[in-house]
Amino acid sequence: MAEHIFHLKADWPGARNDVGTIKAGNLITNVSIPPEMNGPGIGTNPDEMLLGAAATCYIITLAAMLERNKLEKVSLTMESEGIVDVTNGIMTYKKIIHRPAIVLKVDATEKDVQLAHKLAEKAERSCMISRAIKGNVEIDLQTAVEKML
Repeated sequence: MAEHIFHLKADWPGARNDVGTIKAGNLITNVSIPPEMNGPGIGTNPDEMLLGAAATCYIITLAAMLERNKLEKVSLTMESEGIVDVTNGIMTYKKIIHRPAIVLKVDATEKDVQLAHKLAEKAERSCMISRAIKGNVEIDLQTAVEKML
């Protein structure tokens, strides 16, 4: 069994509404509570980082699956949205919506389009971050596949 170990160093110099820093590999950034949660909104925040982890893991997994299946694309883009529920003062990361957009070459067949949709769904089930949050955060996938005109 192989293990990959990642390290993060955090520094939080003050109280709730101060600004801290994190360093993890190539990621070096300020962190604070977002303005939506009555924080200073400097740098990034845990909500954006969870969304970023889920989105980047998903799109990299999908790109690898498209490549392994020799399904050539013109472009692969995505917008993602994270929804945090606040009920009785308790904040819960409720849902992540991924909206991948796959543009295939002009000569792609209907079978290629169907395969792209299938791989988009499989990538969500295969992504390490999706598997890590499964059962805690709902993932909604809204895939668009089209052929280049």
